Amino acid sequence: KGAMANGVDKKKASEVFDLLEKFANYGFNKSHAAAYAVVSYQTAWLKANHPVEFMAGVMNCDIHLTDKLAVYFEEVRKRLELPWVPPCVNRSDATFKVVEGALVYALGALKNVGVEAMKLITEGRKVDGVDKPFATLFDLARRVDLKRVGKRPLEMLARSGAFDQLDNNRRRVWQSLDGLVSYSAAIHEQKASNQVSLFGEAGDDLPEPRIVPCDDWEAAERLTEEFKAVGFYLSGHPLDDYMGPMKRKSATGGVPFLTLGELTEKVSVKGAMNARLAGIVAGRQERKSARGNRFAFAQLSDPTGAYEVTLFSDTLELARDHLETGSKVVVMVEATMESDQLKLLGRSVVPIDTVVEDAGNMGLRIFVDDAGAIQAVADVLAGARSAARSAGKGPVQLCLMDPTLPGEVEVDLCVEYPVTPKIKGAIRSLTGVMEVEEI
Repeated sequence: KGAMANGVDKKKASEVFDLLEKFANYGFNKSHAAAYAVVSYQTAWLKANHPVEFMAGVMNCDIHLTDKLAVYFEEVRKRLELPWVPPCVNRSDATFKVVEGALVYALGALKNVGVEAMKLITEGRKVDGVDKPFATLFDLARRVDLKRVGKRPLEMLARSGAFDQLDNNRRRVWQSLDGLVSYSAAIHEQKASNQVSLFGEAGDDLPEPRIVPCDDWEAAERLTEEFKAVGFYLSGHPLDDYMGPMKRKSATGGVPFLTLGELTEKVSVKGAMNARLAGIVAGRQERKSARGNRFAFAQLSDPTGAYEVTLFSDTLELARDHLETGSKVVVMVEATMESDQLKLLGRSVVPIDTVVEDAGNMGLRIFVDDAGAIQAVADVLAGARSAARSAGKGPVQLCLMDPTLPGEVEVDLCVEYPVTPKIKGAIRSLTGVMEVEEI
């Protein structure tokens, strides 16, 4: 009627309407495709030309989604190989930022902390509008009201290593939080009451709480605590110390031991193959098939990435006890590539310590910068000698780096000790031990 009222005959009006109806089937999608193409080009350009800034922006958009942050950080660390700074109360902000071309991990991205609570720390770091790093844990407690920050967020900061610049013994910091919070609360209550101290500023007359000495968490436990705070492994992987022994084990023949990265590359080029993968178990979901048989999907990770393995009933029954969260295992898999996606079918699962027990001899060079650590190292080695009777033995050397010495002094203990990844990690966690190398 409207067309006819404007002098258009009925046939022509119907013809135009049919044409518009046909266009509507794809015209809407076409306009959206064009708009998304522009956004895709813009983001691709940003990632190619300003990758650190781009990834900081992307991670800020999903700062509360740990699963997405894990994917983004894998992109930062492994694929783009960008410089990054771990969470730190002296260097990080509440959100992700870029400093001197490096991505600085956000305090607010840790689990169970909250961006607003972390702003209390970053604001307390400023003096007259300028960043002034905290000198000690007590300095932090005086400048930031830790009671307002909260005990749980502070625990996550300690687990993540955010206090490492102030005290690199994470376990000691974690155990000292109650005293630090009480000390901080007393200082800020005194400041709020406008009381004047004879000894200077409010709170200066309050005694600092005693921090009880203790050994740090062992390397594997330290990473486990870090995982609780970050949601993924940040500074290393619990299987790092196992890679050398596994490679030596693989050299003796049989089904090859590969990392996830190596296996993905080989299957992409050569096709299906069998391999052994080391992994730490992150989770397991069991299902029941239409025939009533149980099967499972197990999520694991190694130092090169995360992966999922399917296990059918026969394998699952034998492997179930080894697939608890946190278990370190070696999985025999059949690997195939389907639509550019690696598919893994598990054939057997065994504890990794059983596999590396006879992986061949290796020795250790232990770098020590505190003479007090020598006795602790001796105790660990003595305990290893009595406990790990079947492990491969190797030489142990101490490299003393005390500033009172004229230079580095190497001491060969002249006795071979059982050396395993667990023992290596236990020694590395000792106070006064700087590094442990295989020889």
